[in-house]
Amino acid sequence: MPTTQCSIVVLISGNGTNLLALIEASVTSNFKISAVISNNPEAFGLQRAERDNIPTLTIDHHDYSSREQFDLALIEAIDKINPGLIVLAGFMRILSEKFVQHYRGRILNIHPSLLPKYMGTNTHQRVLAAGETEHGVSIHFVTEELDGGPVIAQTTVPVYAADTPEELAARVAVKEHSLYPRVVSWFANDRLHMQDNHAYLDQEKLPPTGVAI
Repeated sequence: MPTTQCSIVVLISGNGTNLLALIEASVTSNFKISAVISNNPEAFGLQRAERDNIPTLTIDHHDYSSREQFDLALIEAIDKINPGLIVLAGFMRILSEKFVQHYRGRILNIHPSLLPKYMGTNTHQRVLAAGETEHGVSIHFVTEELDGGPVIAQTTVPVYAADTPEELAARVAVKEHSLYPRVVSWFANDRLHMQDNHAYLDQEKLPPTGVAI
């Protein structure tokens, strides 16, 4: 087990509710948020980080002519910090192949569905439209395939007939805020890694849907 805290960089685009959960968990955990970076200068999550004296940086994607150029600027900024892990927390940009390969095995993402079901956006609306009785959240390693990297852990929530997308999203968010810090802590403790496009926890290869929490 590492004797020092794992340095992480959190990438955000919006309010940063999962960021807040990570900030609160980091007080007593084995990871330290070394920086919060956003592509959106108006992201409220930047204010959350600044309140806790966490360094912040804005790299506005509108300032770059291509996704690749933006990602190169992002790589340059992250490499200066040299974190052990990059955590995507509501980062609304599709990362290029070059970025993903540069940090392969060191990028986590949270997705509001039980992957591989409902990849992409508008998951809550799609779950309701399909008449599902169960929904949830997944944490996965990031690979070149959007929302397709190996799943590490999932937590489920029930879907009720009268649910609105907002009600379902709120129920999922509660699970997100407890699950994400837990998985980040696994990585910080050297319990979690990716090899040959599979997730391993405590040296055991995880099933396609990860650990059920």
